[in-house]
Amino acid sequence: MDVLVLTIIAPDQPGLVGRLADCVAAHGGNWLESRMSRMAGQFAGILTVSVAEEQRALLMEGLRSLDVAGLRVLVAESQLEAAGVVQLIQLELVGNDRPGIVRDITRQLSQLGVNVERLSTDVRTAPMSSEQLFHATALLALPATLELETLRQSLETLADELMVELNVYRDNHAEADGSSL
Repeated sequence: MDVLVLTIIAPDQPGLVGRLADCVAAHGGNWLESRMSRMAGQFAGILTVSVAEEQRALLMEGLRSLDVAGLRVLVAESQLEAAGVVQLIQLELVGNDRPGIVRDITRQLSQLGVNVERLSTDVRTAPMSSEQLFHATALLALPATLELETLRQSLETLADELMVELNVYRDNHAEADGSSL
């Protein structure tokens, strides 16, 4: 079986996920995992699909045909990673919105060898004022050599500089290498 990673973007309208699912199923593909949402009037998503090697070319052709309906699909080969032990950590951040927050946090994470597994961000109006608050949640994969306390101290220093509230804790619901932390 081949595993393909699909990135999808299209002007949002009802039925897009259905058309994509029909195409995958019609060509012998199996929908494995996905993250999709509507953003600024656009539908955007990423998903993984497994398909038998002999069906791969037909699935690729079917996905290209979706472009006629305005659904752009970019296909990449899965790069299965070598199994390694990682700690999965949840990060939550809230602070006044300003340019550069994501850059500053991810730069710090990268310097520590931390991989961002999942990231979700949005901007909301504060309940008691009209200030815009930036919210972020992330699932982070720490290398085995990095202690949670070291990460926490590094990010707390950055949080003080950025003037944001930042919480980091073990993700007891996610799995790493098939076992819960």
